[in-house]
Amino acid sequence: MQIGNIERIRLANLPTPLQELPRLSELLGGPRLFIKRDDLTGLGMGGNKLRKLEYAMADAVRHGATVLITVGGPQSNHVRLTTAAANRLGLKTVLLLRGERPHRATGNLLIDHILGAEEIHFIGSDGFPPKGASDPCADRKAQEITDRLTAAGEVPYVIPNGCKALHGALGYAGCVLELITQLREQHLAPSALVTACGTSGTQTGLILGSHLYSNGEIKVLGVSVATEREAIESRIRTQLEEVRQTLGLARDIPSGCVEVLDDYIGSGYGIPTEAMHEAVSLVARSEGIVIDPVYTGKAMAGLIAQIRAGRFGPDDVVVFLHTGGTPALFADAQIESFAQTDLPL
Repeated sequence: MQIGNIERIRLANLPTPLQELPRLSELLGGPRLFIKRDDLTGLGMGGNKLRKLEYAMADAVRHGATVLITVGGPQSNHVRLTTAAANRLGLKTVLLLRGERPHRATGNLLIDHILGAEEIHFIGSDGFPPKGASDPCADRKAQEITDRLTAAGEVPYVIPNGCKALHGALGYAGCVLELITQLREQHLAPSALVTACGTSGTQTGLILGSHLYSNGEIKVLGVSVATEREAIESRIRTQLEEVRQTLGLARDIPSGCVEVLDDYIGSGYGIPTEAMHEAVSLVARSEGIVIDPVYTGKAMAGLIAQIRAGRFGPDDVVVFLHTGGTPALFADAQIESFAQTDLPL
């Protein structure tokens, strides 16, 4: 099955820009650096989830959905963009947020309120599962709400945190095709593509895209923001095999193409680190581009460390994926963290 034949609903402003980062590259003494601006996908303040939601929303509409139920944390980019996409299609949203209700809505949660989610439920933080793992508490709550809405005549459709792996893979395979086309116009080919890795759907899709459109020659390097390397690499391999079977691809995708770094998580998901602060500051002050503290900040910290260690040299062309998430800068914890930080170039 060709990806182009799979139903999707256009939600994002595509293709997203591909910008060179000459001053950052000069500061680091490293490769030729580019940034793929998936923070500029448009809807709901933008971000990578829109590529995935184009396929998830098509499936929801095909099932006749009237209400979307989805899960995330209080500062979830996925939840924000699912709500925005639902508004675009005239659907209602019910949000299940893992954690306790904060004393005020900031960052992504504030935008959720502005977007007008139909219901927001805080379902506690006890036993909060790792990124991409099963969440029995959220599953039970989603089923309870599904039963209630169905009895009321609605047609609910559940979108898991970060979307289904298949939808992520389809969305980000297309992203690879975009950036190959954009670089070809400059007579360049990418050596590597670096991304933050949370639920892992984005990296799965980038690897699929490298396999489909560059014969696997683009190295996809994921920087984990939450989960240990072994667990996330195993999950990506499983997802790649599921996607391969769904699409009917004849060739296996080599397991060796999956690489995740887990040295930049720090104390945990969403908890600031000094390396993240340096990365956010360097990109902002050298190129005028703001990255987020939870995903791209830690991913850029990983890329900077790899350049300083000599992994990439002047002859390499490295693309960094900006997956969005900048509203998280305005969450209470991050505001306090950045207000106390001043890292000169």
